[in-house]
Amino acid sequence: MGDGRNRLHRLRRTPRWQVDRRWWAAVRRFEESGAGRLWGRLSAADFFGHSFQLAALALLCFFPFLIIISAAAGRDAAVVVAGWLGLNQQAAEAVASLFAPATSAGATLTAASAALLLLGAMAVAGTLQSWYRMLFEVVAGGWRNTMAQLLWLAGLLAYVAAQAAFGRALGGWLLTGLVSFLWAVVFWWGSVYVLLAGAVSWRALFPPALVTSVCWTGLGVFSAHYFSATIVANEQKYGPIGVVMVILSWLVAVGVIIHLGAVVGRIVR
Repeated sequence: MGDGRNRLHRLRRTPRWQVDRRWWAAVRRFEESGAGRLWGRLSAADFFGHSFQLAALALLCFFPFLIIISAAAGRDAAVVVAGWLGLNQQAAEAVASLFAPATSAGATLTAASAALLLLGAMAVAGTLQSWYRMLFEVVAGGWRNTMAQLLWLAGLLAYVAAQAAFGRALGGWLLTGLVSFLWAVVFWWGSVYVLLAGAVSWRALFPPALVTSVCWTGLGVFSAHYFSATIVANEQKYGPIGVVMVILSWLVAVGVIIHLGAVVGRIVR
């Protein structure tokens, strides 16, 4: 106890400039460390602001597109979202309450609304494309960007369909998890290559794809253990808006792991 008081007394008697010097020396040591360099690159990319941007854009633009596409394929979008988050039955029912029945979606969908839905989904793809171009320092433009966005959307739908098929066909959580992880590596590897329009080689993109898949799988494990109880509790306290808050949090986490996978993958490379 006396030693602690003595150290505090010496610190108070230390000149202000010496305290500042020690503080900035500690900051400099952190910046020069691996964790500091990683944080600096993520901060330079504004990963947190971008992640909130993705969450808002996905909720406003991509989810309506997902609802219509799922209905056209004879599936329920709520089941797809619950599968992404790894929710239990009670939490999945809470998510399902957010989605209106899509039985008449095909009859009421007009050409104008279909075009708006597609443009909204392409806005999400374009956001990811701009992130990867910034993170990999790629300059590209023109019609190839639009074609890359459309191709990525098609790949995303194929990924979702395959994930659902794996869950139905494979037995046991270990085998399902392993196959899902390998499929995630393929998806993210192809995603970065497609969105960058082939400007970076497949070999150089494998470490970012692998790191992103590890983070993606970790998010799935975390959400399966955490988000189910949170969704149920939020629905009881706040109603449907509480469920939306949890989904937004998950979307923000998706944006973070996309940045983290690209940055860490480049450092490993």
